Amino acid sequence: MIGRVGTAWWLGAALLLAGCSAGRTAPGLPHPSPKPPTGPYVALGDSYTAGLQLEPAASGGPKGCGRSGVNYPSLVARDLGIAAADFTDVSCSGATTADLTAAQQVAGGANPAQLDALNSRTRLVTLGIGGNDADFTKVVTQCAEQGLPQALLAALDRKEAQGSPCRASYTAADGQDRLTALLDTVGDRLAGVLQEVRRRAPQARVYLVGYPALLPADPAGCRAVLGSAMVPGDLGFIAEKEQQLNTVLADRAKAAGVGFVDTYKPSAGHDMCAGQATRWVEPPFPAAGRAPLHPNAAGQQAMANAVAAAIRG
Repeated sequence: MIGRVGTAWWLGAALLLAGCSAGRTAPGLPHPSPKPPTGPYVALGDSYTAGLQLEPAASGGPKGCGRSGVNYPSLVARDLGIAAADFTDVSCSGATTADLTAAQQVAGGANPAQLDALNSRTRLVTLGIGGNDADFTKVVTQCAEQGLPQALLAALDRKEAQGSPCRASYTAADGQDRLTALLDTVGDRLAGVLQEVRRRAPQARVYLVGYPALLPADPAGCRAVLGSAMVPGDLGFIAEKEQQLNTVLADRAKAAGVGFVDTYKPSAGHDMCAGQATRWVEPPFPAAGRAPLHPNAAGQQAMANAVAAAIRG
């Protein structure tokens, strides 16, 4: 039996320990991840977010936005159990950062300024943007156009095409890479966009979503799909620039204090040069009903998995 002195000592020790532990988590115990928000959720972005040409089409919005009912925002909303009334998808194909603050004219009408969908009630925001600001589709097209003559000549000589004519075309006289300067500009635009998102939706958790891999690490893996359409050196150049774009997105997200979702690493081995049953991004000549150089249904699901995992922490 504990006497009065012993009882007092134990009570004092218990109170002391309680006071010491009240302000901090016991060492060695993991910090619990914040509960995923259940809405309102607003999805912003370009065609990689909209899910261009994927059926079924989503209801609402102009047809030219190409918004799909199975794009990654829709899949994330379902995964998190967000009610339809608390989910707003205003993503639109062809969108640039400028289309976040001004109406975007597309087939079937105008898509309102995307940031107008945000308000003080918004609790979750995903944003996938930047590829069109960097003229990425134009870069790929130009590389194909410039590399094809060299590739054809090399094929006639039964040799592998050498060099990187597209890289050379984007190199200024002083040796500077013009695309690097453009990506810096994209980063500056993103900084302003993220600041505005935080201002309009101060209570929201915000995630900037990166782009999945278009090409494999080894350009030789594209021969079966692309043939001689592009020289290996330019395939490497495109892959390098996409990784630089994703780095810009990640850096700007960190600087703004928002989350970044890496979809590039998970997509390794699922690029457009992978087999039809494996790829998450379609090649220039896609499967029927799919958009070239864009995620297919499997790609959207993979992006949704990455976003949902980031949100859950």
